[in-house]
Amino acid sequence: MTDDIPIRVLFVEDDPDVRLGCTQTLELAGFSVDAHASVEQARPHVAPGAPLVVLCDVQLPGTSGLQWQAELRGLDADLPVILVTGHGDIAMAVQAMRDGAYDFIEKPFPSDQLISTVRRAVDKRRLTLQVQALHHQLESWHGIQSALIGRSARMEQVRRTLLALADTSANVLIYGETGTGKELVARCLHDHSARRRNPFVPLNCGGLPENLAESELFGHEAGAFTGANKLRIGKFEYAQGGTLFLDEIESMPAAVQIKLLRALQERRIERIGSNKQVEVDCRVVAASKDDLKALSDRQAFRADLYYRLGVAFIDLPPLRERREDIPILLEHFILQAASLYQRPAPAPDAAQLARLMAHDWPGNVRELRNVADRLVLGLLDDTLGLGTAAGAPADTVGLARQVEEFEKTLIREALRRNQGDIAATAAELKLPKPTLYDKVRRWRLNAPPA
Repeated sequence: MTDDIPIRVLFVEDDPDVRLGCTQTLELAGFSVDAHASVEQARPHVAPGAPLVVLCDVQLPGTSGLQWQAELRGLDADLPVILVTGHGDIAMAVQAMRDGAYDFIEKPFPSDQLISTVRRAVDKRRLTLQVQALHHQLESWHGIQSALIGRSARMEQVRRTLLALADTSANVLIYGETGTGKELVARCLHDHSARRRNPFVPLNCGGLPENLAESELFGHEAGAFTGANKLRIGKFEYAQGGTLFLDEIESMPAAVQIKLLRALQERRIERIGSNKQVEVDCRVVAASKDDLKALSDRQAFRADLYYRLGVAFIDLPPLRERREDIPILLEHFILQAASLYQRPAPAPDAAQLARLMAHDWPGNVRELRNVADRLVLGLLDDTLGLGTAAGAPADTVGLARQVEEFEKTLIREALRRNQGDIAATAAELKLPKPTLYDKVRRWRLNAPPA
C-alpha cells in the first residue's frame, strides 16, 4: 500500500544557505528531502506517479520555477508543486495557483509555515497515490475476474499469482488438466503485461512431427521445404515483442527441445535452411498437463529446458476442486451460448444443479461449457448426460441435495484455508463451533492440502 511508501520532498533552491536551512528544517520534521540547486539537476528525478512533492524557488538560473511548474503540470497534473518567492508578487502567486500550483509561500517564512505547507502537500500526494493504486487494482481485478471466473479460494490465488507475474519478464509454466483453461491464463498474462500491444502467438506442440514442429517454431527459408513460399516466419519470430505460448510442451520432440533451449539462452534463432541468426525478444509461457520435473527425472523431458522454463509457476485447479464456482460459471456459459445461438437462456432446476455439483468433471471447465451449450440448445434431459450423481437416483436428487453438496464444498474450502483449525473456520463461516463439529463429523470432512 502507498501508506508504506515515503513521500519525498524534491527541493530546488539556488541559494546554498537557504537550501541547507530549509533542508535541515524539513528533515528534523521527519521529511525525506532531495535538494538541488537548479531545475536542470532536479528534472531527472521526476516521473509520473512518483511518490514526491516539489518545493521550488521561482527565481532560478536557467529554467525558472514558474516554467518548471507548467512543465510538471503537463507531466503529472496531480503532483503538488509549492512555489517560493522572495518578491511578494501577489499577482504572480494568483496566476501560479490558477496554473495548478498547490501553494505559494513568500520569503522570509517561519519554519512552522514551511512544515505545515509541505505536510499538507505530502498528505494530498499520499491520498492521490492511494486512490490511483486502488483504481488500478480494481480495474486489473475486474479485467482478470471477467476472464478467470470464480469465487473460490483456489481461483483467487490464481488471479493473485497472475497479477504478480504479468508485468515481469519471467518465463511462466502453467500446470493444469485438460480443459482447465491454460491458454486463457496465458492470454491474461499477456493482456496484463507491458507486451499487450504486441502479438500473442499460441503453438500446440501435441502431435506435431519433429520436422513440422521445428518449422512451426523457427520458420524456414526457400530450399528447406518444397512450397510456394520463399520465406516462412516461425512462431518464435512472429511473437517478436510479445508472448509465445507453447501448449502441451511435454509433447515437444527431443530434438526441438534442444533448439528451443538454445533460443531461450541466446535470444536468437536460426531458420531452417538458413545460416542467418535472427534476434528475438519474446516472453515464453509454456503449459503442460504433466509434471515436467517428474518427466525430466525420468529423462522423458530435458532437465535443462525444464529449469529454463520453470522460473515461475501457475497451478490451475480442476473443476472438481472448486465446485463452489460451478453455479457462476454455468450462468456465464449459458448467457454466452444464448447470445451465440440466439436462444432463450434456460434456468437449470434444482435437480440439474445438484447433479452438476456432484459430477467429477473429467473435462473440467470445457466440459461445463459444453453442458451449457447443450442446455441452451435443448438437447439434454434432467440427467444432463452426466450419469447418476454421487450414487443417488436421478429422480430423488433435489434442492436438499444441492444445498448439502454446496455446503460441503464451502466448509471443505474454509477448512483448507484455515489449515484444519475448527475455531478459525467456524469464525469465518459464522457458524457455532458445535454445529461445525457436527457437520465435519457427519460428512467426514477433512481439510484438503493447501
